[in-house]
Amino acid sequence: FRGRKIDTMLWVSLVVITVFGGMTLLLHDEAFIKWKPTILYWAFAATLLGGVVFRRKNLIRILMAGQMDLPDAAWDKLNWAWMGFFVFMGIINLLVAFNFSTDDWVNFKLFGATGLTLVFVLAQGLLLSKHIEEK
Repeated sequence: FRGRKIDTMLWVSLVVITVFGGMTLLLHDEAFIKWKPTILYWAFAATLLGGVVFRRKNLIRILMAGQMDLPDAAWDKLNWAWMGFFVFMGIINLLVAFNFSTDDWVNFKLFGATGLTLVFVLAQGLLLSKHIEEK
């Protein structure tokens, strides 16, 4: 790992975690830590959108092109699906964080968000399976 460039999204995650975690501890207000997942989800969505709008690049394709070969339309759908998923997860996080107890939010964050992500990934796999050829 030495000498390798650290991915930009890892730096963004570090900053968000440090700032919101620090504000939570400093101000004794759990609202900041509850916002953290939403900020990260929306940062991921904004990054994917920025790739399409400003750079005319599909970042999901760039990240995953080595793992599978898909038609351009499928890459575009996959990119937009992930953007939508990240926006959705950010909204759901806020709804749970500020309408339920902190214990409920922690359980949602650990189990609900993980479960939703797993279901989304499996659904994407099923949808993409028609484009993937066996070798």
